[in-house]
Amino acid sequence: MYPDRVVSGMRPTGALHLGHYHGALKNWIKMQAELPCLFFVADWHALTTHYDDPSVIETSTWDMLIDWLAAGVDPSQSTLFIQSKVPEHAELHLLLSMATPLGWLERVPTYKDQIEKLAHKDLATYGFLGYPLLQAADVLIYRATQVPVGDDQVPHIEMMREIARRFNHLYGKEKGFAEKAEDAVKKLGSKRAKLYHELRIAFQQEGRDEALEQAKAMLDDAQNLSMIDRERLFGYLEGSRKLILVEPQAKLTADSRLPGLDGQKMSKSYGNTITLREDKESVTKKVRTMPTDPARVRRTDPGDPKKCPVWQLHQVYSEDSTREWIVKGCTSAGIGCIECKQPVIDGILKEQGPMQERAQQYLDDPSLVRAIVADGCDKARKLAQETMRDVREAMGLSYS
Repeated sequence: MYPDRVVSGMRPTGALHLGHYHGALKNWIKMQAELPCLFFVADWHALTTHYDDPSVIETSTWDMLIDWLAAGVDPSQSTLFIQSKVPEHAELHLLLSMATPLGWLERVPTYKDQIEKLAHKDLATYGFLGYPLLQAADVLIYRATQVPVGDDQVPHIEMMREIARRFNHLYGKEKGFAEKAEDAVKKLGSKRAKLYHELRIAFQQEGRDEALEQAKAMLDDAQNLSMIDRERLFGYLEGSRKLILVEPQAKLTADSRLPGLDGQKMSKSYGNTITLREDKESVTKKVRTMPTDPARVRRTDPGDPKKCPVWQLHQVYSEDSTREWIVKGCTSAGIGCIECKQPVIDGILKEQGPMQERAQQYLDDPSLVRAIVADGCDKARKLAQETMRDVREAMGLSYS
């Protein structure tokens, strides 16, 4: 049984915008206070679509890390690292590719969707087809139990689970498993060892679930067991063999897609974004020039907030009293569009203020970001190396 752990990453393909903050980063900030979290810059993933022009990746990587820190991701609570600095991701990806059916990759819904959306790029590459497998390696290498995703990414998590299940089925037949498990039982001490055997029989022969839970609780409290012995005893208890890779669960995030300046989803490809650290003048200009209800040609024409992209931003940035004022003023032509937009401007600037402050120290001294990442890479790599040691041993590649 492995501890709960969260893993998530982002591709460094440009400046982060407020849509990223509301769609992912706010959730990361909440989760980092609840569970151990690893957040990584997926620079190898960026190459799947930017292989012909990787020049943007390095600059975007450092900018994105500053954006994360500015948003409130805390390096004292989370592990921040760069994917390519932990080469075990690539090794696990390679080994998993040996036994992953080709059809599993071809059926991923986002594969065909991205091929269509990025028709101007040549994506008939092995790297692009295999990116869901690399994504699986990114998560399985840390034996993560939870991955925060939106609905559209759930099929990716299900495939990760299938890959872990297939790997464990193929390679989880540890030689001498029962003997090693019995040796681990002895380490519990005579009293606990006797209880363990009694509870194991009660669960396996009598089907008593409470016996399983009691035995698990006892193993959780056992201080003198190594991680591998503890994991063996959990497997022995349930009548299974060795669990090498953990099946992660999708941690569904609330659908908080921030609308862009034109009312569509905020996206760089639509050119309708406000970046996390955009300056005040630019934010003000962008919001003031947003399209409004086309029925309001003149200041004296009444409008309908539901037909106005600005109203969607009021749902995020304005209080109930302000929204009531907007509805009343717009439908009666009591206020103009510039007046309507001002509370949105104020709300965005208020949200960005703390981000600008947090970012400044890292802009003034970039070595701080590099130190955070170096520390994070070391921590991540130690976890990855533990997993790869077990993977190699299971596949007969340890040569010890």
